[in-house]
Amino acid sequence: MAEEITQTAPADLLALVDRLDGAAVMVVGDVMLDRFLYGAVDRVSPEAPIPVLRLEREVTMLGGAGNVLRNLSAVGAKTLFFAVVGQDAAGQEVRQLVERESADPGWIHLLADEARATTIKERYIATGQQLLRADRETSFEMAQATKEKLLAEAEEALKDVGALILSDYGKGVLPADLITRLIARANALDCPVIVDPKAVDYGCYRGAALVTPNRRELAQALGDGVQGGQSLQGDAEIVAACRSLTETAGLGGVLATRSEEGMSLVLADGDVTHLPARAREVFDVSGAGDTVVALLGAALAAGIELKDAAGLANIAAGIVVGKTGTAVAEALEIRQEIHASRLSQAEAKFVDHDLLLDQVARWRQAGFKVGFTNGCFDLLHPGHISLLRQARAACDRLVVGLNSDASVARLKGPTRPVQAETARAVVLASLEDVDRVVVFGEDTPLELIEALRPDVLVKGADYAADEVVGAKEVQAYGGQLVLAQLEAGHSTTATLNRLADKR
Repeated sequence: MAEEITQTAPADLLALVDRLDGAAVMVVGDVMLDRFLYGAVDRVSPEAPIPVLRLEREVTMLGGAGNVLRNLSAVGAKTLFFAVVGQDAAGQEVRQLVERESADPGWIHLLADEARATTIKERYIATGQQLLRADRETSFEMAQATKEKLLAEAEEALKDVGALILSDYGKGVLPADLITRLIARANALDCPVIVDPKAVDYGCYRGAALVTPNRRELAQALGDGVQGGQSLQGDAEIVAACRSLTETAGLGGVLATRSEEGMSLVLADGDVTHLPARAREVFDVSGAGDTVVALLGAALAAGIELKDAAGLANIAAGIVVGKTGTAVAEALEIRQEIHASRLSQAEAKFVDHDLLLDQVARWRQAGFKVGFTNGCFDLLHPGHISLLRQARAACDRLVVGLNSDASVARLKGPTRPVQAETARAVVLASLEDVDRVVVFGEDTPLELIEALRPDVLVKGADYAADEVVGAKEVQAYGGQLVLAQLEAGHSTTATLNRLADKR
């Protein structure tokens, strides 16, 4: 299978965000309290060479599986929540926080186990830097009676959801036998399972649709004890590791999270998608993995394809690492980020002649069929959109040649163009069907066509084949000419005449 190196276009993802609202997801896993204690350091302790933190404020929020719940709530998903706490004050605090996140109390299954202590992670922070983390936790397996109750209730409730998330932090709530039972039950119901893994032996996750290890966890799962997973470097090694894990553990795929290098989605059928990191500035990576599995779960429950689900998860992760604490990505923030990315990608599509030739060479090396069409595109109208859609359907990558301002003025008269070439290029580049836009200054695009040597040349069917500039040259080397059907009643000139009549 060929490797796909680019992320799904943000224009595709924008329409998918609304589908997350109301998606039904089950979360089973280790819930905890995350406490953030903020203060200032202005002296060193006289008792030891350590800083003295003068506490100023404290923030407590759900962590672990609880943070997955928070992220699901942030995009409007409904969550069936299964977790275990101790019979202690922290457990009561967890219960109160969970209830705030759930619109339906009947969907909360928070079991108490008197033998356990509720996990608390305390982070001490000064001037934006974490000085210390202190953990209070129980990591042994929950009581048998508690496990049987959780399993029975979860297996019964799986019929009501579209995806299952196992949030495994290794605190004893997800022993191997419980994981195996839940995955088997979910598969019987055609309910995809996403696992945020902590086990070293991934055999217990067999049958899961997707696991989401970071680089270190991926290395450990392969028996690589190198600290931090530094032995896995570069796309090729990550992909090979993911494929090995997918085959040996019987997984549907692996989404490897790679910090500043983004994510790599490797599926059992061989398909690979590399998603670049989206964060503009990283403040805190706490809980980013929870955001990833939450968005994956909500998207799959909503019937969204796995590659698109990974694209949404990647965007959301980029948002939360730009915040402090175990943060969430709201649906509105995801939309805004997609809009921003869309504008950024549009600018990247607007290239000069030399960059375009380099890009076309890379496309050809990858086996893509390159198409070309051209025009003034002064006031973009439905006729233009139809032409571009037909052009893109005839090829794998579409280049649009755009007449420069001077060229348009010579062809259309001194009052044209209405919009400057930069504005026209940005509008064209924002369209999903357009892969690159290049401006040419000549009256015809013949020189550009001869330099690009497109596999497909597209022009409107109002031209005869022998009237299309470049057709003879393209067909001479075996290229194809496509005459696109035109939308009747649409033209820039007609639009401007109607506007003039209304003055």
